Order: sequence, then C-alpha cells, then structure tokens
Amino acid sequence: MKEKKLYPEKKDRCSFCGRAQAQVKRMFAGAGAFICDDCVKFCYDLLFDEEGTGVKTDSFYVVPTPQEIKKELDKFVVGHEEAKKILSVSVYQHYKRIHLNDKSIEKSNVLIVGPTGTGKTLLARTLANILNVPFAHVDATPLTEAGYVGEDVENIILRLLQAADYDIKKAEKGIIYIDEIDKLARKGDSPSITRDVGGEGVQQALLRILEGTIANVPPQGGRKHPEQSFIPVDTTNILFICGGTFIGLDKVIEKRRRKTKLGFLKEEEKEESDFEILPEDIIEYGFIPEFVGRLPVIVHLRELTEDELLKILEEPENAILKQYEKIFESEGIRLIFKDGVKKEIARKAKKLGMGARGLKVFIENLLFDAIYRLPSVKGKYKYCIVDESVFYTKKPKFSNKK
Repeated sequence: MKEKKLYPEKKDRCSFCGRAQAQVKRMFAGAGAFICDDCVKFCYDLLFDEEGTGVKTDSFYVVPTPQEIKKELDKFVVGHEEAKKILSVSVYQHYKRIHLNDKSIEKSNVLIVGPTGTGKTLLARTLANILNVPFAHVDATPLTEAGYVGEDVENIILRLLQAADYDIKKAEKGIIYIDEIDKLARKGDSPSITRDVGGEGVQQALLRILEGTIANVPPQGGRKHPEQSFIPVDTTNILFICGGTFIGLDKVIEKRRRKTKLGFLKEEEKEESDFEILPEDIIEYGFIPEFVGRLPVIVHLRELTEDELLKILEEPENAILKQYEKIFESEGIRLIFKDGVKKEIARKAKKLGMGARGLKVFIENLLFDAIYRLPSVKGKYKYCIVDESVFYTKKPKFSNKK
C-alpha cells in the first residue's frame, strides 16, 4: 500500500504553509513557487517586529504622489486644474496616513461644490480607480434619522461593502461619494422644534461615521431591528467625499462679502476670491458646525466653458465620442463627426446648462437613428458621417466615402 502524501499536488499550493489555493483568499506565484496572502502578512508583520522602527511602511502598496494622482485625473477630467490639485493632495494625505498608521494625522474628508454636470462624481470615481480601492456612490436624499421611513445612514457603508465583495478589510480603505449632500441642509434660519427627518437629524447621524466609528451594517440593507445580525465595519480609514450643487450658496457668499466691504472683517479677507467658499458659508447655508468640521477640504467646481465641453467630447480616455466610436467599430463602421457639429453640440450643451450631461443628451438624440440601423447596414458601408444636416434630419449618413 502506497503511503498517502500530505500534499499530493505541489501546483497551486503555498510553498510555506502547504495550503491549496481553494483554502486561501489569494495565491501569489513566483519563479517555481507560490505564497498565500496569510504567509505574506505573517512575513510582513515579522519583519516589522524585528526591525522595531515604530513606523509600519507598506512594502506591497505605494501611495501615488500628488503629482501622479493629478496626472491620472488629467486623463479623464477636463478643466478644474486647482480642484484636481487640492483633491490630489487630500487623497495623498489620507492614504499616507493609513499606511503610516499615524493617528495624529487627521482625516481629509472632502466637500465638492459645483453645478450639475461639472464632474463631481467622475472625480470621486476616478480617484478610487487610481488608488485601486472600492468605491460606492450613494444619494443623500433617501437617508433619514433612525425611527423614520427611509434608509439608515449605515446603508451607505453597506454599498461600499458590496463594492468590495464583502471583504471588510478592503472596504475599510475605500471611498464613499455621497451625492446631493446639499439636500440635507436645514431649511430656514432657525432649527425646527420638531425632529428634522431629512436634514439636521441625518447630519447628526452621519457625524460618527464621517469621523470614524464601528458601524453595525445590516447585511441585507433596509431598516435595523433588534433580531437582525450586523457586520461591524470600522469607518476610520474610509474616505468620504460629499458633493452637491448648493443652489443659492452664491447669495450666502455675496452676503458675507458685503459685510467684508463694510469693514466688519479683517483686511486680508477683503482680497479673497469671489469664488472662495469658506466653512462659515456652508454653516450659513444650513449645516451644523460639527458636520462641516468633518469635511475640512472644500473644493469648488465652476461651470464648464464651451471650449472645455468640446474637449470633453473627444479628448479624455473615456470621452463620449470615443465610446460611440467603439460601438460603431464593433460593426465594422467608422463614425466621423465633422468639426462644426462638435462645436455646435458643445454650444447647445452650454446653453442647456447641464454641463457634460448635456453632451450625452445631444449625442444620444443625434445618433439614435444611426444606432438603430447599425446592425442592418453592417458590411454595406464603411463610414457613418455626422454633419450639420443632422440637427434637422436626425439621421446621420452611411457611406463608403468620407
């Protein structure tokens, strides 16, 4: 009788502990050897203990520099140069804080203020892609205080957990973008004596999560109840980016600036930019000071110009026209937009006031008939020409000549 080997297959087994790939989360392959994620962590912790440096540097993850982050953002986001620099520095500081394990460095949660279609969500999502961390995009409007119909604030953590495939450690270093945050502003000049379901009460509920706490997340979402099991998630290292249009904030800023002109504020504050947003402006808008304090970085995105909208159409790696070109190329047809058409789309989108979203609205409208006919003309034509006549006919021309 042959002796049964403990590890019959050397392939896909950790060369250190002998466990199979199915028994571990991740297996790393080298030159004729394998090592599992547990053994990697063990060796890492062992090296740190032996060196006794007191600072835990991460050998397996290098935080990109602010310049590198900005360079990557430039590939996908047109304009907003100052905003991209501020975000790059904030994200760098946040993840450097995590990998240095230095609690003396405060969190750099971010508030982005800007008109619709200026790229608030795109910036947040691109940052997550650059850092290779889980990303969740949630809307603030359904959130309510505990005890009211709606969603508990812990559900925003659930979205991140789902994006991380329920890997808690991975989720705890992710990015959450809370959209429409301006809808949580308290309405009116004085707090209501009744509980504010969608405003100040939710701000209070979000405080601990933004600062850092162990959030008890219901795995199936919805409202909490005592018999339900929870997933504990530490939010200390989660980066929160909040965004909103803040309609009417310009009036708050102008009111402050009028006080400045009257000489009630310091001399150096008289030279501030017309577009500078200060924490007191957000408080005056209807947010409690404690909430604003949890968002130390405020970024302002101005409305996009016609030239910037034109660049968004064709320059970024994820440009709208490039996306449609791929659809047509999959059927063997090249999509060609005349320069005059692209400029007119940018002009119309600017007039519509929807920013980059307006571009997609017009492109969809102009190409609807062509995409509808695309499969049926496959192999018959080489080009799909979009010229100025398409604004009247809504029918691009299929042709074998450019």
